[in-house]
Amino acid sequence: MLDMIMTGSKKRVPNGPEAGPQRALIIACFVSRVGNGLFNTAAILYFTFVVHLPAAQVGLGLTIAGLSGLAAGIPAGNLADRYGPRTVWLTSLALQAVTMAAFVFIDSWLAFVVVATLDRLAATSGGAAGGALVARVGGEHPAAFRARLRTYVNLGVVVGTLGAAVAIQIDTRPAYTGLILANAASFAVAGLIAFFGVPNYRPLPQPKEHRQWSVLTDRPYVSFVALYSAMGLQYQTVSLLLPIWLSAHTDAPRWTVAAVYAVNSGVCVLLQSRLGSKVETTRQGGRAFRLAGLLFLVSCPLMALTADVPMWVAPALAILAVCIHSVGEVYESSGGYALGFGLAPDHAQGQYQGLFGIGFDAGQALAPVVLTGVVLALGHPGWLLLGVFFAAVGAAGPPVTAWAERTRTVQAKADEDAEAEASAQSQSQSQSQSQPQSRGESPLVDAD
Repeated sequence: MLDMIMTGSKKRVPNGPEAGPQRALIIACFVSRVGNGLFNTAAILYFTFVVHLPAAQVGLGLTIAGLSGLAAGIPAGNLADRYGPRTVWLTSLALQAVTMAAFVFIDSWLAFVVVATLDRLAATSGGAAGGALVARVGGEHPAAFRARLRTYVNLGVVVGTLGAAVAIQIDTRPAYTGLILANAASFAVAGLIAFFGVPNYRPLPQPKEHRQWSVLTDRPYVSFVALYSAMGLQYQTVSLLLPIWLSAHTDAPRWTVAAVYAVNSGVCVLLQSRLGSKVETTRQGGRAFRLAGLLFLVSCPLMALTADVPMWVAPALAILAVCIHSVGEVYESSGGYALGFGLAPDHAQGQYQGLFGIGFDAGQALAPVVLTGVVLALGHPGWLLLGVFFAAVGAAGPPVTAWAERTRTVQAKADEDAEAEASAQSQSQSQSQSQPQSRGESPLVDAD
């Protein structure tokens, strides 16, 4: 069915040698995200109701696992740059399949923390290597490919979430166990699809000045990652903050929470390819980032106003706010990818994507504390401050992009000068060696 959807529009299907690998990678990512949707929706219920772990212990264990997993980002990226991204990505998928299946056998908090930590280490490694693989598969139109990829990634999560709803309704241990094993199988199937459909790209040559931690000395890129991490709060604004607000501070019907989830997913799936494919260059990425911040500046106060309108108006206002927010999300993700990939050197995509993923994951780990502890606590002023914060972060996108482009222009000029100097020296040596010499003489003798 996915293949039929992908081939339904000529605009969406690339022509050329990269078409096959792109299609295979999209299908592989779709399959793995269906598994993610199955597991993530019901994970808390499994750990609390089936394994009988207290909710506080589950939260603590997931926090420990998430923070520990950050350590794998850059090292895994370096491995991808050195040995090839597909090899490292497939290894990560295999490890995730094993760790996910191991959740079925846990019976204590310690076992839960160990397995969850190994799972997050594998997931972070896969994110770094997968990012480098996306960069290699992108072909002549990487922005269009990334937009298509994200469209089907979002669709996969939606499909998985719908499947999880069935198991939650059944509400038995076998049903929850089936979700976990299905997620484990999704990693294995995704790996097989990529193994047979995506080439094993050889590592690119690395310059002499390349270091395993070079990305940390790239101040413009580190600054961009910090901005992207901060802007990432917008994801949990819809998935966490708004549902709590609607439930506790408005008279909106309970189905409104489900409606905003559906609208958010639907808008992103429908518009990601159409809008994201137009964000190709880093400069366009910076502008998209700024536009996203302005859209969030509009959507956040609208979400707050749902507490001040009649019950029959609140759902419509919430859906309007989420529609605007979702368009901003499309621009935010498209701008983030254009900058995250476009500012990274080709030979170090793995290392740079490793830091990119670390920044995003760190932001997501802090989001619940910021959104519930600050924004929710302040009420209406908190929502307004959140919108202003997003606008300010977005406004920093173009200046940081310009800064990064300047540093890369200077570096490119220095590389060209060094290459020209090396070429001139090589020609000089070649000419000296080509001069006629007497029999039995050597350049060393001549030099004397």
